Amino acid sequence: MRKAQTTSNKAFKTASWILAAIMLLLTAFLIWEIVKLGMLPENMLMIGCVIILIIAALVMVLQLGFTRGTASKIILTTITVMMILVYGTGTYYISKATGLLGNVTDFGNETTTTVQVIALKDSGITSEKDLEGKTVGSLKSISLASTQALIQDLSGKGVTFQDKQYDNIQGMVNGLYDKEVPAIILNDAYRGNINDLEDEKFKNFGTDTQVVYTYTYKTENKSTTNSVDDITKNPFTVLISGVDSRDGFAESSRSDVNMLATINPVTRTVLLTSIPRDYYVTTVCEEDAGCQNGAKDKLTHTGLHGTETTKKTIESLLGIDINYTAKVNFTSVVNLVDALGGIDVDVKPGLAVDHFYTNDYFGTDYGVTEGINHLNGQAALCYARERYAYQDGDRQRVKNQQEVLMAIVKKATSPSVIGNYPALMDALSGAFQTDLSQNEIQSLIQFQLKEMPDWQFITYSLDGQGSTEFCAELGNNASVMIPDNETVVTAKKRIEAVIEGKSAEEVEAINADPSEVPANDEPSPQPEQDVTVEENVTVQDPGTGQDTTYDQTVQEPVYTDPGYVDPGYTDPGYVDPGYTDPGYVDGGYVNPGVGY
Repeated sequence: MRKAQTTSNKAFKTASWILAAIMLLLTAFLIWEIVKLGMLPENMLMIGCVIILIIAALVMVLQLGFTRGTASKIILTTITVMMILVYGTGTYYISKATGLLGNVTDFGNETTTTVQVIALKDSGITSEKDLEGKTVGSLKSISLASTQALIQDLSGKGVTFQDKQYDNIQGMVNGLYDKEVPAIILNDAYRGNINDLEDEKFKNFGTDTQVVYTYTYKTENKSTTNSVDDITKNPFTVLISGVDSRDGFAESSRSDVNMLATINPVTRTVLLTSIPRDYYVTTVCEEDAGCQNGAKDKLTHTGLHGTETTKKTIESLLGIDINYTAKVNFTSVVNLVDALGGIDVDVKPGLAVDHFYTNDYFGTDYGVTEGINHLNGQAALCYARERYAYQDGDRQRVKNQQEVLMAIVKKATSPSVIGNYPALMDALSGAFQTDLSQNEIQSLIQFQLKEMPDWQFITYSLDGQGSTEFCAELGNNASVMIPDNETVVTAKKRIEAVIEGKSAEEVEAINADPSEVPANDEPSPQPEQDVTVEENVTVQDPGTGQDTTYDQTVQEPVYTDPGYVDPGYTDPGYVDPGYTDPGYVDGGYVNPGVGY
């Protein structure tokens, strides 16, 4: 009996030493991962590591020296096993956070381009072999590099065909529908541009056609970063480019959200400046970027040639320097907001919406009421993408996007986020990508934890007048917004004021001096048209083939005369409601294209 007990004690002692060894190893790994993460300020790091060591030492001493009776063995072994699980889990998630930092700061040096051969479903063409000896439509100058890459790829496989070139996308797609050509070559990123044409003939493009061949290739991504010396002491501006990419950030796609975040860590001021996606701008890009440098187009189309093109175009528009860029996948906003436990938005009087038209994206029935609304991920995305429900259309949408972004930042920097840490790490993966370095992000997080600054957020939105103008990437006319130069100058001055260290109150009070504002471009004359509102309008996304029915009996969007002059127009930086611009021309701009 005594021998059996001795054997049992030896076995327990051996197990205790094994548990203690595991505890010691996990303690070392945990401290190493915390140090490697580099997010904790030095004083917090030291205190944290000491606490971890004390707890580990206490657990090991108790396990090895105070397990005499059966009860103490059970209790202390249970505590040891629990602490091993806690340290092991902590090591895993901190390691995951370190990996996440590496992923989001890996802006990538390559861009993926997907180009396709598309045919009508009734054409009899089902594969690339059916193209042999046929005539295939292509674009003469738009996205020429992708067309040539696909033709060369098929030629290498022994498939040859005649190439009929078109000046613009509308002409090429029209040629497909009119059976001039049995198939066309189209860069996949340009599918959304078909809806910009607002041609009823092509509204079912996604279901009328089929992809018979796909070629994907990579090109070098040239990104320039104008880094500041110390990101916790010097102001900087980040371009936030919102994309809705199905295949990751490397895929070329339109920039449907364009927002500048100008941050001064000394004054604790953050200015969010939004630029409508359809702003009619002069494209600025490198010659080898594949775009038409100096051509007029929508801002959203600059994203087709990389974030660097969007960045250079906005720098030219506002006359500012942008230090960093961040690409945000707005589809990932759903998971991110849910991981945060939802966000709160404050809906101003008169902006309640019973039913978002963007509900059709999810098959949901979200809306907002006046006052504070708690939104889950899907509702937040619907709110950020909605424009049809508002009289101001895209103008209100950019304000909603600003509010959603501020709500996410507020929630993510609150202590309550610790309880949702695992889900937050998963949600952040794939949600955004930036050319901020890993060290700079670590420094910002350390600054936040050490100083706990009370950030003052200011918002401003550029505005303009709706028109129909020639867009280079379409090779055709499309709905655009002609910039209101007064808002352009005001945005520039407010950004400069934040960088100069002015307070939030001073920045909000800044507006353009009339003597500084160049004359606005005149929109092209538009023929008068009667507007007929149908009760149910079905539009199909040419990229997905998904039908979207807008039931306008639920809440009818308001379309106003583009020539109407509203003498009571209020400055689009709604944080400064006292300023009135008597010269603003309210175009009632609403773009019915894709990209809610």
